[in-house]
Amino acid sequence: MTYNTPPLTSLLVAIVLAGMTIPAMADGCGAPATPIHQVQGSGDRSPMVGEEVTVEGILTLDSRHTGGFRGFYLQQADGDTDNNPLTSEALFIHTGHRGGQPGHRIRVRGRVKEFHNLTELTDVRYVQDCGPSRLPEAVTVDLPWPDGQSSPEALENMRVRIRSPLTVIDSYHLARYGELTLAAAPQPVPTEILPPGREAYRLEQQQQQQRLVLDDNHGVRHPDPVPWPAPALSMTNTVRTGDTVSGLEGVLDFRFGAWRLQPSTTPEFHNSAPRPTPPPRDPDVTLRVITLNLENYFNGNGRGGGFPTARGAATAEEFQRQTRRLAAALSTPDPDVIAVAEIENDGDGEHGAVASLARALGPEWRHVRGGESAGSDAIRTALLYRRDRVATVGAPSRLTSGVFARRGRPPLAQILRPLDRPHGIRIIVPHLKSKACRDATGADRDQQDGQGCFSHSRERAARALVDWAGSFTDNGMVAGTLITGDLNSYAREAPMAVLQAAGFSSLMHRFYPCSADHCPQTTYRYKGRKGSLDYALASDTLVPRVVHAQAWAINAEEPAALGYRHQSTASEPWRASDHNPLIVDFAL
Repeated sequence: MTYNTPPLTSLLVAIVLAGMTIPAMADGCGAPATPIHQVQGSGDRSPMVGEEVTVEGILTLDSRHTGGFRGFYLQQADGDTDNNPLTSEALFIHTGHRGGQPGHRIRVRGRVKEFHNLTELTDVRYVQDCGPSRLPEAVTVDLPWPDGQSSPEALENMRVRIRSPLTVIDSYHLARYGELTLAAAPQPVPTEILPPGREAYRLEQQQQQQRLVLDDNHGVRHPDPVPWPAPALSMTNTVRTGDTVSGLEGVLDFRFGAWRLQPSTTPEFHNSAPRPTPPPRDPDVTLRVITLNLENYFNGNGRGGGFPTARGAATAEEFQRQTRRLAAALSTPDPDVIAVAEIENDGDGEHGAVASLARALGPEWRHVRGGESAGSDAIRTALLYRRDRVATVGAPSRLTSGVFARRGRPPLAQILRPLDRPHGIRIIVPHLKSKACRDATGADRDQQDGQGCFSHSRERAARALVDWAGSFTDNGMVAGTLITGDLNSYAREAPMAVLQAAGFSSLMHRFYPCSADHCPQTTYRYKGRKGSLDYALASDTLVPRVVHAQAWAINAEEPAALGYRHQSTASEPWRASDHNPLIVDFAL
C-alpha cells in the first residue's frame, strides 16, 4: 500500500487538533466515494468541473512511465456501475504520484478538470493502493460508432475491444508521434466523388468523426523505434494504407482532438494492401508515358555541394538517396516519356536538376529544353524522353501569359513521336496552384465546399490550358493532346469540370472510376483521405489510341517515415515521393 502524504497517525492527530473534517482517505479503501459515472455525467463535459472528489476504481492502464501521459486510467469496477449507456465509468488521473499498478483497486482524491475535452482528475492529493482486483470487462464496439453517435463520449477512458478489423487510412504521424489513423473502410476525398458544396463538406465532417487513432501510450516526439507494426517499422516490415488491423483492445482515450486507442495488447497487422509489382507493358504499346510529382527534387549546386537547398534534400547524401529512389520508381516500368512536377527551376544546363535526373535514368535519356521560360517559381515542370525510342517534333513552348504570367508555373508543351511511328502526341505538363491557404484572398479563400483554397485560380488556369491547347496548329503528325501533371484538384472539382467540358477525359478514371464504396486507384493521400491530384487527360482524338491507364501505388500508401530522409535503402522505389506515378499506354 502506498501513501503520498504524511504518516496516517500524524495526519489524523493534526486534523483533530485543527478542528478540521477528516478527508475521505481516512475512511480507507471501500469507504463511500463519488461514483466515477457521476463525475463524468451524461454530457460532453463533467458537471463537477472544479470540485474536489474521492473516487475508487480499477487501474486499467498506467501511463506514468518515461515519455507517458503522466497519469493512469481508472475505471469503476463492474459491480459498481450505474448501467447507464450515456455515462462513462472511467477517468484519467493526471498525477506523478506513484503507487498502484494495473489490475489493482485504487483510491484517489483530486480535482475534476476538463483538459482539452478529456475529463480527468488533477491536483491529486493521494493515491492509495487497495490491492489486486479484477479488471473491468472491455466493452465491445464497432466503427462507425454505435447508435448513430458522432463520438463515443460515453466510453471515454474505458476499456474497449474493437469487434472487427479496422483499415489503416493514414500513417503521416507514425514516425512523429507513434500514431496510425484507422477507420472501418477507406475514406475517399469527398470532392473525388461528389461535386463541391454542402454535401461534400458534410461528408468530410462525417468521415472525421468516424476514425480511431491507434496510439502508443506515449506523448513523445519521434519514438525510437517507430512502434507500428510491432516490433518496429522498417523497409521490410511496413504498414501501408489499406492494410487492416485486428486484436484492437485497450483504453479509449481522447487527446489532441482525436479519439484514440491506447492498446493493452499488441494488435495484429494484416498485409491487405501488398506492395504492387510494376505494371506489365502490353506488346501492342508503342508509347508509355509516366507522370510523377517528384516532391521537390533539388540538386544543390549540381556539383555535389550547395546543401541544404530551399526545398528537398538537406544534404548531398540525402539527395543521392532521393535520386536513386526516383530513378528506380521512374525506370522500373520501362517508360518512353516521363512528365514531372516539383523539380528545381534552375535551367537546362548540365548542372541543373533536370539534367541530374536524366543522368540518373541512364545514357539514353534526354530532357526537353524548356527551362529558360519556366517562370520565377522555385519549381517547374519538365519532360524527359528516351532518345533511342522517341524523337521531339518541333520546338518546345511554355504558356507564360495570362494567369501564368505572374507567380504561376508556366506549363510546358512538346510533341513527342515514337521513332517507328508517323504520329506523335502533343504533351502539355502543368502544375496548378496548391490548396494551401497562405496569401489566399477574395474568391481564392476556402469556400467551405470541399475544394480548399485557390480553387478560383485553378479554375482560371484550367480555362487557360484549354485555350492554349486549342491554339496549336497540327501538321497531320499529331494524334492528339495529352494534358498530364499535378492539377491539385480532385475529380469533381471546378477545374476538372472545365477540362472535361472541353473534351479532355481523365484516362485513369475511365479505367478505374471512383465511388464512395470503391476507389481502386488514386495518386495522393491527405489527412487520411484518398483521391487523385495527378491526371492524364486525353483529347477526343487521342482517347481511341489509349491501351490502358493506371496508378502505381508505390508512394502515397507508404509511411513518410520510409522516405529518403529517414531510410538509407538506396535502390527500391518505395516512398520515392508523396504522389503515386501515373502510367499511360498508347498504341499509335
